[in-house]
Amino acid sequence: MKAVEKFDKTGNLKDSGAEWLGSIPHNWDCIRMKHLFKDVSIKNKPDAELLSVTQNQGVVPRTWVENRMVMPSGALASFKFIQQGDFAISLRSFEGGLEYCHHDGIISPAYTVLKAQKDFHLNYYKYLFKSSAFISELQTSVVGIREGKNISYPELSYSFLPVPPKTEQTAIANFLDKKIALIDKAIAIKERQIELLKERRQILINRAVTRGLNPNVKMKDSGVEWIGEIPKHWEIKKLKFIGSIKYGLGQPPKEKENGLRLIRATNVERGEINEKDLLRVDPDDIPWKRDPELKENDIIVVRSGAYTGDSAIITREYSGAIAGYDMVLTPTNISPSFLAFSLLSNYILYNQLYVLRLRAAQPHLNAEELGETLVLLPTQKEQEDISNYIKHFSNKVKVAMKNKETEIKILNEYKSSLINSVIIGKIKVV
Repeated sequence: MKAVEKFDKTGNLKDSGAEWLGSIPHNWDCIRMKHLFKDVSIKNKPDAELLSVTQNQGVVPRTWVENRMVMPSGALASFKFIQQGDFAISLRSFEGGLEYCHHDGIISPAYTVLKAQKDFHLNYYKYLFKSSAFISELQTSVVGIREGKNISYPELSYSFLPVPPKTEQTAIANFLDKKIALIDKAIAIKERQIELLKERRQILINRAVTRGLNPNVKMKDSGVEWIGEIPKHWEIKKLKFIGSIKYGLGQPPKEKENGLRLIRATNVERGEINEKDLLRVDPDDIPWKRDPELKENDIIVVRSGAYTGDSAIITREYSGAIAGYDMVLTPTNISPSFLAFSLLSNYILYNQLYVLRLRAAQPHLNAEELGETLVLLPTQKEQEDISNYIKHFSNKVKVAMKNKETEIKILNEYKSSLINSVIIGKIKVV
């Protein structure tokens, strides 16, 4: 895709008087926000449609939101009425900008509703309020710290906003609609390619740990209906006979900067440990009698929540870290890497561990249940060969995924730069 289309650098610029805007086209105005948008609070409309304020979709009906939110239990008469074309300031606006409303309805009274006071092309301001340039200006109006940060509209209202002529607002909005749609389509294609790579890796794991690498191997009935046939010389054993299982810590120790790493369920991701939200804890507050220290080739198995049964092997890098709430599996009579890949396969993760999860609304996988899990056992040599085969393929997949992620990052950066440049007149749409 071409980087630009019908773009020319603008001439005849003037100082906007606002630091975040810099110079703007000479025929644009620059006006304080309080003269353009008014804080409105219309209530007592409990029968109006209940809306959700989201960063990705804007203000939309709750039925549009994939992860359904908890329905409010309080009186809806206190909720604020918002109309299509209005904007909402949320508790996450300091990082994601203001949200455009697509439908009439009501939202939580915690949000601020802004209504345009002039005849604008509102799609222009929809782009402006989500631009990184404007989000940087929002930081000057942040007050307080909680899960999110409040944006004080009395303070934000004194910020200057660009006001192009109406015809230019329309041209800019229409141009960005087309260009952003093309960029988002390209990003969606690359995201789908990443998902296909993940699916291909999963198919390979499933086949390798249940059929081996020899396509001509003689098969036998496993005796387990949902497993089906397996190589004739393979065995089936319960996990408790090929590994020891223990629990991690019930309660996390006190946090301490530069303390020991604590591996929790949020750090377990399809066979690997990730650093997201990795806690460090005080060694003096750890109940060492519970033997919570992780060793290389231990396997963390998530006990509860949405990712029950997910697992990750402990590499040398994470040896010495502390096990959180989840279970720790130490392989004894099996290749650790082969067992780690087997735990990620459909026949264990979905046909066994996931089925256990469905028994209750808030399931907690326990050591006894994990120990009863059936595992297919090739010869020791085959275990090593299968593990090496999967590792080699997985490394190729990781490289391919990393390349796609880099391409997505570049596209997102280009999209952000394009919006910033066009929305404040640094690049003129011809």
